[in-house]
Amino acid sequence: MKNLNPIREQSRIVFVIWGFLALALLAALVTFNWSLAFIAVATFSLSLLPVFFANRFEIRLPHGFFAAVVFFIFGTIFLGEAFDFYERYGWWDVLLHGGSAVGFGLIGFIFVLMLFEGDRYAAPPWGMAFFAFCFAMTIGAVWEIFEFGMDQVFGLNMQKSGLVDTMADLMVDGLGALIGAAAGFAWLKGREKGSLTGQITQFVRENRGWFRRWRRK
Repeated sequence: MKNLNPIREQSRIVFVIWGFLALALLAALVTFNWSLAFIAVATFSLSLLPVFFANRFEIRLPHGFFAAVVFFIFGTIFLGEAFDFYERYGWWDVLLHGGSAVGFGLIGFIFVLMLFEGDRYAAPPWGMAFFAFCFAMTIGAVWEIFEFGMDQVFGLNMQKSGLVDTMADLMVDGLGALIGAAAGFAWLKGREKGSLTGQITQFVRENRGWFRRWRRK
């Protein structure tokens, strides 16, 4: 299988994050801080999943996409838990949830576009945008379940204030999902000048095999 997303071709920010995780793991082992060691290994392992997933389905991830995913995992699990960013900075949770929801809205839109092989006329724009919104909200809900599981099994505090934190996160997810879905809607309407719509165009260009029916409006 052709290696579509080799590790050596990733952006610098990804290597900076991986290097920081390696140093944190070394420090944790030296000081016998097993909790920090576990978080560092878990963060690094999860950050590799997009590469393996992309290679498995022969998808080329633009560097911006992959860097955003790695930063989200790093910010959520490592900085959020090991360095307690959630408690230190009240806006940290909002930033991560909102940003990730926008990203998942774009991913959901790209996924449904792949099903239609890039044919932007195969379904109404509002229908494709609605699917993107639902996809992002589903990921947000699954993440809340993940936080609950981590708190219960490993004794972390990812949910903070419990129900209030969960509902606040879901509301932020909804806003971010709406922005991502709106970007997909704008792309279908031929408005490809923004940064979000530009990411969609870049992804389509780098994976033309999945979008055989794509053509400019």
